Amino acid sequence: MKDFIIIGAGQAGLSMAYKLSQLKKDYLIVDANSETGAPWLKRWDSLKLFTPTEFNHLPGMPFPNKKGYYPNKYEVAAYLKSYVEKFNIPITFNQKIQALKKKDDHFVLKSDSETFKSKNVIVATGPFHKPFTPPFHTKISKDIVQLHSEHYKNPEQLQDGDALVVGAGDSGVQILDEISNTNRNVYFSGDTNITSIPQEILGKTLWWWFKKIGFLSVSKFSYIGKKLSKSGQPIIGTDVKSLLKKQNVICVGRTLDANASELNFEQSTHKNIKNIVWATGFKPNFEWIEGITVNADQYPKNYRGVSDLKGLYFLGLPWLYTRGSATLGGVKKDAEFLSHYIENLEEKPAQNHVVLKRGFA
Repeated sequence: MKDFIIIGAGQAGLSMAYKLSQLKKDYLIVDANSETGAPWLKRWDSLKLFTPTEFNHLPGMPFPNKKGYYPNKYEVAAYLKSYVEKFNIPITFNQKIQALKKKDDHFVLKSDSETFKSKNVIVATGPFHKPFTPPFHTKISKDIVQLHSEHYKNPEQLQDGDALVVGAGDSGVQILDEISNTNRNVYFSGDTNITSIPQEILGKTLWWWFKKIGFLSVSKFSYIGKKLSKSGQPIIGTDVKSLLKKQNVICVGRTLDANASELNFEQSTHKNIKNIVWATGFKPNFEWIEGITVNADQYPKNYRGVSDLKGLYFLGLPWLYTRGSATLGGVKKDAEFLSHYIENLEEKPAQNHVVLKRGFA
């Protein structure tokens, strides 16, 4: 029986492990992957962070690159591995938790091969769970290569011929940019009215300005936070207007339907596309947790990570409290809050849920 089990060995789980070590708790991380940093290594080869080094520090250990540098996915994975080694964080790999429920005064966690027990559980599995592709993708000819952005690595995975990138988020735009540099036409399906912001403004990084104006620390419960959390995420570091003006980039609007090799879009129909990359995002999945309630976006209801089920916590969700809650460098503030909350539970049990008066969201 552990004091705490953390589910997930990403930046959120590791940040919380550091805090639990400071509190001298008996804890364990269980993770579905085979090694630290695996989710980063699985992403596309050219991936770089939008945040420079100085905004990527986990608690207790600075990111090792120089200020103003934008790390790639390999450097992030190496940093996480070094973090585990430095603080001797206990992790059991290859254990995907399939079911979590509370039994009497403790929690029972079950994977395919093992059962774990703990007095408290912190779910730090992040926001990306089930890759989403529109249902009609099954109607598309098997002669067309289809990849979700989760499995896209580089253009070498594509066969000869034209390609389609579906999705106007950060992943979609970066992948569109990369494929457009190959000798093929690339169709872009998504909203072309995209706000893009350069990584540097007046000699300072964009994130320096964000911090300066308080953009990174505004609470989701504030008026500004409510507006920001409901607005679209701007594209950072890619000149979208120039990208969409390239001769071999063809904008076709939303993808509506398909029939074998025929793909129907808002603005046209095409039969010559040989490759599709679905940068259409992910859906959250917390169905494996018994006894919780979820909000309209299917994320667990909580206040700053404290759920309505005593002893169950969440970390690393988008807008858990601020815009930075799901980022490499931003998650430490939420971990610190949970650490203080857990510490106060023992020191001031009569006030154990005073922080929850703001309500759950």
